[in-house]
Amino acid sequence: MTIDHPVDDRPREACGIFGIHNHPEAARLTYFGIYALQHRGQESAGIAVVRDQRIAFHKGMGLVSDVFDDARLAYLKGECSAIGHVRYSTTGDSVLINAQPFVINHSGKSYGVAHNGNLVNAHILKKELEEEGSIFQTTTDSEIFLHLFVKQLKNGFEEALIHAVSRLEGAYSLVLLTSRGEVVGIKDPHGFRPLCLGRMPNDRYVLASESCALDLVQAEFIRELDPGEIVIISDDGVKSLHPYKREQQSCCIFELIYFARPDSTIFGKNVYLTRKAHGRQLAREAPVEADLVMPFPDSGNYAAIGYAEESGIPFDLGMIRNHYVGRTFIQPTQSMRDFSVRMKLNPVKELLKGKDIIIIEDSIIRGTTAKTRVKALRELGVRHVHMRISCPPHRFPCHYGIDFSTTGELIAAKKTEEELRDFLGLDSLHYLTLPGMLAATGVTSPENYFCKACFDGCYPVGFDDSVSKTCLE
Repeated sequence: MTIDHPVDDRPREACGIFGIHNHPEAARLTYFGIYALQHRGQESAGIAVVRDQRIAFHKGMGLVSDVFDDARLAYLKGECSAIGHVRYSTTGDSVLINAQPFVINHSGKSYGVAHNGNLVNAHILKKELEEEGSIFQTTTDSEIFLHLFVKQLKNGFEEALIHAVSRLEGAYSLVLLTSRGEVVGIKDPHGFRPLCLGRMPNDRYVLASESCALDLVQAEFIRELDPGEIVIISDDGVKSLHPYKREQQSCCIFELIYFARPDSTIFGKNVYLTRKAHGRQLAREAPVEADLVMPFPDSGNYAAIGYAEESGIPFDLGMIRNHYVGRTFIQPTQSMRDFSVRMKLNPVKELLKGKDIIIIEDSIIRGTTAKTRVKALRELGVRHVHMRISCPPHRFPCHYGIDFSTTGELIAAKKTEEELRDFLGLDSLHYLTLPGMLAATGVTSPENYFCKACFDGCYPVGFDDSVSKTCLE
């Protein structure tokens, strides 16, 4: 299946994961769980369930609602345990074979895994495993975990988990399903990606990337997994392992800025309130006179509310989003390459004409979308256009699961703030400062809590053979 993506320069994240143990409607609840996590990945979706002491699964390209219907969910009705996955590819091609959960059969048993993140030593591990005779079915880094795991099963289930995870480097939150019905949650020692534990009635436990998925299936939020923790959910209850040395916590701050749903709580913080706090800090750092504050929906909505509240300038929705634009459509000709951007948002001409406006955005990655939208505002008669960004400039690539993996993709790495202001056609431009962004989270010692490598080049985990933990200048 070929997927034609709209022209868009928004960043994308690797995926969302969900797992549930011992529930008679496990497949259907997993469907709702990954539906709630759809914002984390729109390329493919999959569900795996335990049935007759084997793992059955279905996965496909597209959105959750495209991949699954009542017939598919009926086929997946199993013995009470399931895991699910939605994917956006940051490693491996966007093809069906790379869709997850990834399921294998080994020595009469089945195992399935769903992964969120990016293994920075995947190429090293894969080469080592292939030299030892392993055969890989996909081009994703997620398959590597299962190869490492099954090679150690002779030493016992828990020892196999501990050994396999000890070989992984980078960002990973994993859910593992066994044909015995166990559901396992694993979080890397730095805690890059979110993963939380919830409980339903009758002590049925759930794992999910974000708490919004727990809300939809009416599970009580218990806690987030600790960095480096392995949680094994079985008929005996929940067992927690902490087998690794505690590393410096490096929660991805871009989850709070952009990726996570605003109704989620991750890394101990409510996403909605954090984004509003970033907007208030922006207003304090970069005040400017204007008639109204507006976002480019939906990414800048919550920071814009905070900016308006702090500045006293009215908040308004000057751009209206078309919620019925799908992910796939016939691409325009080269001469109309901005058509897909205009399909999503349309300005309210009577509201904006002749006004001085402040646009709040959560980030500028490649800059092409923002440039097109600012041009449209100028053409309809907006007098002054000021832009405020609720995070610092992205100047360094991400190696931990976000799809800007090279510096050349990042416009702020190539242009000064003044050059970028002129490129976008703005009257003024201001990014939230790094200290301001960190302080607005409300976290104690945030500089030792968050990964902010995309802003300052300080990488918590080395990402190739030659680069160790470092700050790039």
